[in-house]
Formats: sequence, structure tokens, C-alpha cells
Amino acid sequence: MARYMLDTSALLAHYRQEQGWETVQALFEQSEAEILIASPTLTEFGRRLVALGAGEDDIRESLHTYSLLMTSIPAIDQKTALTAYTLGRQTPERIPLIDTLIAAAAVENSAILVHRDPHMTHIPASLLSQQSLAP
Repeated sequence: MARYMLDTSALLAHYRQEQGWETVQALFEQSEAEILIASPTLTEFGRRLVALGAGEDDIRESLHTYSLLMTSIPAIDQKTALTAYTLGRQTPERIPLIDTLIAAAAVENSAILVHRDPHMTHIPASLLSQQSLAP
């Protein structure tokens, strides 16, 4: 069974039906796939929807709906936080902290990270399995 961790950028692509949204939709439709998001993704996704001008009721409904689509929503614990530190130290380019935490959650949950953030591709493949939605 394949396991995927959706980054906030993947959720936004799906929500806005932008580049890569069909890939995310196909993952949701795979009955054998496990789909996860890291707990900070909920916060980041909600904040992005605010920036896009969505109303509070729409944001809360979207967060709830996407939460229901997930197999699980792992929290960031001490082990994941330390893995995020390691990923950050072993990646040649700077990666925002929230993205490092999400990537670490993918590592700790043996999941393929699905994203469309070019900076994520700088994380060595030996440390993280990834699927980029970027063109």
C-alpha cells in the first residue's frame, strides 16, 4: 500500500485546481493509497486561504473537508522535530521551517512527500521520497 504525505502546496493545487491538482485527485481516488497531512499543514493551509480572501466559514469548512479525506494527520513530536533538524542541516539550500517539519513528518511516516515547492527538491533523495507537482 502506498502512503503519501501532502504538502500544503499540494492541497492548494487541489483546492484551486492549479498545476498538479489532477495528480492529487487521483491519489484521493486510489482506494489502496494512504493519504496523510502533517498537523502544521492545517494551519498553513488555513492561513493561505485567508491570504487568498476566503471567508472564515469557508476556511473552516475546507479544513474540515480535507481533514476527512486524510487517512491520518500526524502531529509533530520530538522525533519528527529532530528529523526536521537533520533534513535542514543536510540540505544544501535553505528550506522554510514549516516545510522542513512537513518533510520530516513524511520521513517519520514512511510516506512519499507530494508537493509543488521547488525548494523541496533540494532535500537529498536519500533522505526523502518525493513526488513533485511542479511543471
